[in-house]
Amino acid sequence: MAIELIVAPEAEQDLTEAYAWYQQQRPGLGEEFLTCVDAAIASIVRSPEARGLIHLNYRRALVRRFPYAVFYEYLGEAVTIYGIFHGARDPQKWRTRLP
Repeated sequence: MAIELIVAPEAEQDLTEAYAWYQQQRPGLGEEFLTCVDAAIASIVRSPEARGLIHLNYRRALVRRFPYAVFYEYLGEAVTIYGIFHGARDPQKWRTRLP
């Protein structure tokens, strides 16, 4: 059974901003960041319940090599990604993003 992946516009914006910052630090680093985020998202889709609940119905997957986490919800046959946040950000920031 295929799982539907839904990415909130705010999560896409998080990704765009982080990519731009890493590209500015070193050309190609933004691409490496995207590859690692893609791997985290692929892992989520393969096994959405592998990570424990961190807040109500929401889960978090860490991104390898980079201090980021993907915040998502798995309901039935759909995974919704609400944010991709730097680990040093205020935890209230991602909580306010969740519906």
